[in-house]
Amino acid sequence: MAENIETRGNRKVRKGLVVSKSGEKSVVVKVERRERHPLYGKVIKKSNKFHVHDEDNSAKVGDTVKIVDTRPLSATKRWRIVKSEDK
Repeated sequence: MAENIETRGNRKVRKGLVVSKSGEKSVVVKVERRERHPLYGKVIKKSNKFHVHDEDNSAKVGDTVKIVDTRPLSATKRWRIVKSEDK
């Protein structure tokens, strides 16, 4: 599956932590980023949660995964797992 990423053009890729197993073949992944405050300059952590398709149903809560955007798979799922990295 990883070889399709290069042939399909530019896809958004994120790395995050599985925080919930929301159903069969679905997980919720929290992606954190660090930004500098525009006025005060302090580095702040911001995060987003993504509903992700897990075809193999192999990801567990606490795993670090790499996700890539894809076509809409359901009402909320627009991402899929490319690679799972256990702790």
